[in-house]
Amino acid sequence: MSQKARRYSARDRALLIAGLGVVITLNAALIWGPTLASVVLSATDWNGISEIRWLGGENYHDLAAEYPPFWTAVRNNVLWLGFLGLLATPFGLFCAVLLDRRLALSRVYQSALYLPVVLSLAVVGFIAQLVYSADYGVLNAVTGMRTDWLGDSSINIWVVMVAAGWRHVGYVMIIYLAGLKAVDPALKEAAAIDGATETQAFFRVVFPTLRPVNVIVLVITVIEALRAFDIVYAINKGRNGLELLSVLVTENIVGEASRIGFGSAIAVVLLVIALGFIVTYLTQIFREDR
Repeated sequence: MSQKARRYSARDRALLIAGLGVVITLNAALIWGPTLASVVLSATDWNGISEIRWLGGENYHDLAAEYPPFWTAVRNNVLWLGFLGLLATPFGLFCAVLLDRRLALSRVYQSALYLPVVLSLAVVGFIAQLVYSADYGVLNAVTGMRTDWLGDSSINIWVVMVAAGWRHVGYVMIIYLAGLKAVDPALKEAAAIDGATETQAFFRVVFPTLRPVNVIVLVITVIEALRAFDIVYAINKGRNGLELLSVLVTENIVGEASRIGFGSAIAVVLLVIALGFIVTYLTQIFREDR
């Protein structure tokens, strides 16, 4: 007996339209509206008060040719992405593999590694100050060193990335742990019967099945590297070696200079980079669905 298609009443349709309408309106007002406004304003000269003056691509030219902090921020964001992608993310995967073996007290270890994730990067920045401060930092007190970890522009970006990576590891670990729990145990058993070692079974059997998870982790890592702001702003407002693109956006839009058009151009650069990875992720998902 065929199942009849459900018919929605007028009340159901009204509730559905109202619910979707609220979501779409909020999304347009809080996300797409400001995004499109930034794209338009990036081609203007405006301080928020005076008359808007159209510049075309002049802001982008000045950004690349006459604004040295931009290239410093680009370098730091690339270093941030490389550190998270090549060190923090693989370490998160390593922790997930260990915890997937059901070690004794694995729940305790899992909670301890995940604990930093519940902290905002601003809080992580304050913790980093307590650890790395030249005057009262724990690291100098324990080692007897007198290094100005946060004040030296040649090393402060590296120690701050370690603090950000501490939080990122727990996030990646949870995602990979969920993926490992979903792997069919029969695959591991078949690999063991064929004589594969645990390492060979992981890289040749288990890891390929984590491909969708790898794509998600890649996108998350890129977004984390691009939107990093709180931690460096909490330490020294993103200056003296800790310049990031997100900090430059804030300084130019709401800072003393109030160059909204110029700051919007930096925001558009961030948007284009992020969209490149997001579009790649969505394309991959659609291909897998087909």
